[in-house]
Formats: sequence, structure tokens, C-alpha cells
Amino acid sequence: MNKITFLGSPISTQSLYGLTCRNGYASRYMTKKGKARKESYQWEAKTQYKKEIIYRKICVEVKLYFGDKRKRDIDNFNKILYDSCTGIVWNDDSQVVESHTYILHDKKNPRIELFVYQLI
Repeated sequence: MNKITFLGSPISTQSLYGLTCRNGYASRYMTKKGKARKESYQWEAKTQYKKEIIYRKICVEVKLYFGDKRKRDIDNFNKILYDSCTGIVWNDDSQVVESHTYILHDKKNPRIELFVYQLI
């Protein structure tokens, strides 16, 4: 089991991407805020995960600690996290075959805790 902590309040994937129209087709792009958050997550993963990249199937446990108790959609927070760990913790986020995500509260210390388990 490996644990990585990402500091700061979890941010919804929706707030990290924008939408534009090119040649009559809608296209999504990552905003500056999204790029900055991804780089921050990558840096935190690199500084905490000192092992070899995992190539096996994995299970992840994600604990989202928010500073307030507003309602949130649990499925809007993992994409940026998984993408940020690709090439650092695991080879590709398609290796995540099992995931458990929890919404928790910590007013003084909002964060994300990621636990990675290799499967046999």
C-alpha cells in the first residue's frame, strides 16, 4: 500500500475544463487553473512516491477531505487525480480496476489522501 497526500480542498473536474467551439464542433480544453492544479498534484506525487512505476492492475482508495459540508457529486473529483499520477505512480490510469471514494470533512486541513494497492 502506498499513500500520497494532496494538499488543499479537492476541486471538481468541471471547474478545471473549459468548452470552446472549433469548426462547428465542441471541444474541451484544460484551463490555466486546471493546468496549475495538475502540475501541483504531479509535484506532490513525485515528492511522496519514491518507488518504481506500477504496471499491474491496481485498486485505489480516495479520501476527499473538504473544509465545509456542502453537497458534492462524488464522481467529479478523480479524473484530474488519476491523470496526474499517470507516469509517476502507475503507467496508465486504465490500470485502476477498482476504486473507492469517500467524502469526508476537515475544516482545518482540506486535502486528498490517495491509497494505491497493487492487485494480484
